[in-house]
Amino acid sequence: MNIIWLGHGSFRIEIGDQVLLIDPWINGNPMLPEGQGDAAVKGATHILITHGHFDHTADVVEISKTTGAPVSAVYELGKHLHGLGAIEGHAFGKGGTITLGDVTATLVPASHSSSIDVDGRGVYMGAECGFILKGEGKMIYLSGDTDIMADMEWIGDFYKPDIGILSAGGYFTMDMAGAAYAAKRYFNFSTVIPCHYRTFPLLEQSADVLKDGLPGVSVTEPEVLQAITL
Repeated sequence: MNIIWLGHGSFRIEIGDQVLLIDPWINGNPMLPEGQGDAAVKGATHILITHGHFDHTADVVEISKTTGAPVSAVYELGKHLHGLGAIEGHAFGKGGTITLGDVTATLVPASHSSSIDVDGRGVYMGAECGFILKGEGKMIYLSGDTDIMADMEWIGDFYKPDIGILSAGGYFTMDMAGAAYAAKRYFNFSTVIPCHYRTFPLLEQSADVLKDGLPGVSVTEPEVLQAITL
């Protein structure tokens, strides 16, 4: 399995027979080197979207058309993106599980917000979500944009994920201290990968607090386009 950060909250995850793009933000992403967009999305088999904000959806329709990868998201957001021309995947609900070849993806709650700009007006796009991915004998919790929330208790207990990809930049989501608290209290991760940080000056720039707060856990700071192989 290769987990490849595309910067901010965007990932390319090569798992089983799938190449999954999570919230792929290519154009305007300050962390993705210019000219690397095609390489970042090449061979994608499916696109999963956590919520509607521009830094998670701005390029989705174009990437779907270019790669042929279907798009799946919570019902309202999925229907909206399909209506804009994204290849139709699943428009499903929290607790729902979809099968993507050798991998399953389950929508789980997050605590954030979700909207898309339509004609200059923010339009509600259904509930913000995270994902549980199961494949290659691993269970990955992708938190999506979220704060600490009580739902993490049952997510950790029920799915028992061993890998956590956690939003941890602060300001829009929980910060490094919050992510460390959540990981320690609600989960038993062997590996934690922070995201949604370093993109802008107002976000956290280092994961040292997360590392210090999780002794015994492998906290891996990702580098853009460099695979973390697990």
